[in-house]
Amino acid sequence: MKVKHFILFSFIIFPFLLQAQTSNNGVDTASTTNSYLSPRMQRKLQKRQQLKKLIVQEEDGALVYRKQWAIGLKLNTDGYGFFYEHGKYKSLKRSNLWWLELGEKKSQNQQKQSPQPTTTSYPGFSIVSVGNSFVYGKENNFYQVKVGFGRQLRIGSKGSNNGVAVSAIYGGGLSLGLEKPYYLEVLDSTSQSGTTDIRYSDNSAKFLDLNSIVGGTGFSKGFGSITVVPGVHARGSLRFDYGKNRQVLSALEVGFHVDYYSKKITIMAQNPAQNLFFDTYVAIDFGGRK
Repeated sequence: MKVKHFILFSFIIFPFLLQAQTSNNGVDTASTTNSYLSPRMQRKLQKRQQLKKLIVQEEDGALVYRKQWAIGLKLNTDGYGFFYEHGKYKSLKRSNLWWLELGEKKSQNQQKQSPQPTTTSYPGFSIVSVGNSFVYGKENNFYQVKVGFGRQLRIGSKGSNNGVAVSAIYGGGLSLGLEKPYYLEVLDSTSQSGTTDIRYSDNSAKFLDLNSIVGGTGFSKGFGSITVVPGVHARGSLRFDYGKNRQVLSALEVGFHVDYYSKKITIMAQNPAQNLFFDTYVAIDFGGRK
């Protein structure tokens, strides 16, 4: 009977002893488990726990991040641009932004084309050559350097684990336009090589004569004749941040630019010059927060 009583008592008391032991050693068990992980896995686990903590704090109304930065590519309806952006949080929903942008404006009707092959005859043989592709009727390349200041207002937040945060961005600043003459290589019987490089203002008739054009001269030609044109710009957009990690900025942005320059700019010789430009754009942004 004593043996039976002892066995019965053991079955009753053993679960309570096991639960108490587990409760007392809970921290040690977790530490022991973590000690079996590699240093790299431990760092990933700590980072994940820290991110969860920041998310909770942000949802409770705390200003977790102080700064953000982003780089990106813009595809405009009249060109392209590359930009760097720096932001400083003033509150959970409002940030101040500064940006630097480099880009080029193009005419919507400009198209590259290949020149006609030219044949050079020598005693007993001839050589057929094709020049570089060119844009017919293009008078100037027009590049932009922009420095601006604006604000970002969050109008929709993402969920705890995923989702899309929507922000409105607006602002403006100073612009510096760089008008670079566009050169073509054309036939020239007075030249020893048989060709010469000209711009539209040198000889407009030959510049527009397809039978005289050998090809384009390349990107480097014309930098010594750049005209600097000051101006101003404004910007407005919506940014859709789809990044899962809130410390990483991954976003798609759609918006518009308005640019005004102190001098009328001519891009295509047969189009009217203008000093007011309007375009819409799509941008891909990558960056981070801290």
